[in-house]
Order: sequence, then C-alpha cells, then structure tokens
Amino acid sequence: MLVLSIDTATTDLVTGVVDTESGAVSERIITDTRAHNEQLIPTIQRLLEEKGMGFADLDAIVVGCGPGPFTGLRVGMATASALGDALGIPVHGVCSHDAIAAEHGADRRILVATDARRKEIYWATYAEGVRVEGPGVVKPGEIAVEVEAVVIPGNLVEKLPEALQALPHVAANPRPAGLVAVVDLSATPAPLTPLYLRRPDAVPPKPKPRSAALPDISGLSL
Repeated sequence: MLVLSIDTATTDLVTGVVDTESGAVSERIITDTRAHNEQLIPTIQRLLEEKGMGFADLDAIVVGCGPGPFTGLRVGMATASALGDALGIPVHGVCSHDAIAAEHGADRRILVATDARRKEIYWATYAEGVRVEGPGVVKPGEIAVEVEAVVIPGNLVEKLPEALQALPHVAANPRPAGLVAVVDLSATPAPLTPLYLRRPDAVPPKPKPRSAALPDISGLSL
C-alpha cells in the first residue's frame, strides 16, 4: 500500500510516500517555512514525480491533525480531505505528537513538545510510544511532568523547568514514517478533527460605535 503522509502542524512542511509492504519511505520536507498553503501541493507533485508516481497510485492518505496553529492545520487537513475525495481513497487523521513519539520514545517515558507561539508549547507525554497525558498547551516554565527524556525545539529547552532542562533532549517534528506508524490503515477513518487547543488568532472585528450624527432608526418599522 502506498500512503501519502502530510503534516503542517509545525513550521516544517512535511510530505512523504510510505510503502507499507516494503517499508520504503520517500519524503520532501521544507523546514522552518510559513508558506504551507503555497508550497504544499507543488511539493507533493514534485515528490510523486521524483518517484515516477502519480496521484492515482496512492492507496490512502495520513494527515497530522495537530496540535498546531489554526492556519497551518487547516492547510494540511483541507488538502488531505480534498485529495481523498478526488481520488476516492481513505484519509486518516493522527495526532502529530503521536507521530513524533513513535520515532523517539519507544522504550521510555518522554515529553513531546512543539512551539505553540505566544510563549507557549503544545505538549503530551508518552510511555513506550503510547500517549498517557495531553495534548495540551501551557507556558514551558509551568509544565510539571515526570519523564526520562524530552523532545522539543532546541530554542525552547532553556525555557523549561530546570529538572526538565537537565534531561536528555532532542529536537524533532513529525515525519512521514511516524505518521503512518501510529494509524490503523485497515480501520474505517474517523472524521478529521483538528487539535487547535485554543481559539484562532483571527477574530471578527468589533462593531464600530454608531456616530452621534446618525439618527437611531432601530425602532422604526419598514
């Protein structure tokens, strides 16, 4: 089975094709980008072209559902859903932190954290690859967990409590192999549910106060 993997929950744009029979993984990853919307489809197209494949060769899609920012998640999940509908193939959503843990926490208890901006982190803890707490969002200095290692962007390590700073740590974002590893491809996909964890940055503007120079016609009948 050829599975297209997509994740836009972090600043990395992650795309890949995983062959579940051979275990072969082909991936194209653009690190530290804020242009997910413009780059996602062209990146997938180049990935498939490089492997001599087309969209019609795909059997399923796996997409990271966060936690992540509103705009980033919407790009990846909407694209995955649209491709699945067009191709008539199943689309499976997974927690992006689960995918990170699948490749970095198989034999110990770990904290997986990603940058949530606003001086906060998205976090979850895992024991032998299984999520036991989270996901949640918190200021890094306020997190209180008991783990053996930490997976977190390097620039955020010094913002953690001292006990967590002293643990082994590595920086990692979701990757195609991890995304596929945490999903049951034989199961019927559940509806895609984004893990925003907080309200979107964009909000409707507040109504402007009515000018005193304008008459109040709210009580008039037409």
